[in-house]
Amino acid sequence: MATERAAWLERRFGADVTWLAFDLHPEYPPEGIPRQQLLDRYGADRIDSVSGLFEDAGLVYRPNPDVVPNSRLALELAEAAREQGVHAAYHRATMNAYWEQSRDIGDPDELRAIAAQVGIEPARVEAALVDRANGEAVDASTAMAHQAGINAVPAFVVDRRVLVLGAQPHEALEAAIEQAASIAAAE
Repeated sequence: MATERAAWLERRFGADVTWLAFDLHPEYPPEGIPRQQLLDRYGADRIDSVSGLFEDAGLVYRPNPDVVPNSRLALELAEAAREQGVHAAYHRATMNAYWEQSRDIGDPDELRAIAAQVGIEPARVEAALVDRANGEAVDASTAMAHQAGINAVPAFVVDRRVLVLGAQPHEALEAAIEQAASIAAAE
């Protein structure tokens, strides 16, 4: 969903989208949580709403039916991908693996397969997944996001002026673009 929304912003407004790490649930254990726990927390109606947004956008919504992964390792590997200049490809592949292919993106072996698919150097992969070389970068990015008021994903900051939280329709993003332009014009 976020990837589609970002691509739409790029096409429609010429937006420059930069994906930054945000550890939404640092409390999740490394093996993730049972999906039922997520349903209990947010309710089936909210999950159905997200599923509907995916469907309306022509996207597949098929996350793992049993486990909600801890995405921390995926975020740390994303920083390795960024260092190598393949972050966009890694991000797309990871989102597809989770949302469309029901893969557990908290599993180091799944992440190694995604990394190989997009050409991340094996030494960088191991540094990220085993040595946890990018943990501080993820922590810093998450702290910066919290300071900006981000507490949900996806989150879009439009022109450093307007924050849009959560899975939102195109119209909400268009309104944010207009609001940011209005603020900029008034400055």
